Amino acid sequence: MKVIFMGTPDFSVGTLEALAEAGHEICLAVTQPDKPKGRGKEMQFPPVKEAAVSRGIPVFQPKKVRDPECVEYLKRFQADVCVVVAFGQILPKEILDMTPFGCINVHASLLPKYRGAAPIQWAILRGEQVTGVTTMQMDEGLDTGDMLLKTEVPITPEETGESLHDKLSEAGARLAVRTLEELAAGTLQPQKQGDSPTPYAKMLDKKMGNIDWTRSAAEIERLVRGLNSWPSAYTRWNGKVMKIWKAGVRNEETGHTTEKAAPGTILAVEKDSFSVQTGDGVLLVEEVQLPGKKHMDVQAFLRGNAVVPGTLLTAAEP
Repeated sequence: MKVIFMGTPDFSVGTLEALAEAGHEICLAVTQPDKPKGRGKEMQFPPVKEAAVSRGIPVFQPKKVRDPECVEYLKRFQADVCVVVAFGQILPKEILDMTPFGCINVHASLLPKYRGAAPIQWAILRGEQVTGVTTMQMDEGLDTGDMLLKTEVPITPEETGESLHDKLSEAGARLAVRTLEELAAGTLQPQKQGDSPTPYAKMLDKKMGNIDWTRSAAEIERLVRGLNSWPSAYTRWNGKVMKIWKAGVRNEETGHTTEKAAPGTILAVEKDSFSVQTGDGVLLVEEVQLPGKKHMDVQAFLRGNAVVPGTLLTAAEP
């Protein structure tokens, strides 16, 4: 098929490459404009642009893809289908209806669950054991189009937002190739979504990582995993913002206090972890990071830092 590919972040790259390797003609890669990054504010290509340039695929970077001149430009390519993966802009009806097969979206959830911008992380935050990828025929709603194909991906107890991102990117790439095969063969059977059983998977922001120690240990542990690698979970310790990169839940009684300590209180320090009282249960902190320092396990952290039982961890601003 002749494909216009629309996507921006790392998650999209696997699908772009899989479609090209499957023999589809990617006639254009549409992605977000370059952005300044780092201290030098040098302009950096979005990941999809980097991948497209390396393959010799033409790149188009409109500020607003819905502008009439952008729509007319896309029409010139006379593509068979648009494949959209985390593009980052809402498509107008003129683009949705522009090609014979319309716009096919690769969404990182088992729709109608977790419609929205951050389905990967919210599946972990909500304690799901299984997630997956859905391809759908896009309509004018937000992730509401008819479902085409699905594939499931289990969420392991150690799963992080980053590791699940990579698994779903690979699964989505395979599913996109299969979807175009069946689309061309006329064997797809679209299904309506119905209402979503889960809240909208809203975009992540840094404030979400600010740990509320009155929440349960299980919730905080999922927060740590779900927001790894961005924006990360964090707290305030000895006047500094401490990021927590790995933690576990201690289910048994701690034995360190005769009555429940205030949420956020460090209860005990072991050689490779320290335990913190939460609103329900105890969290074992295993990997941390201070500003300007490397991410390290607690055993290494304790060689240069004294963590004292009874210290109160509090909410912090990054």
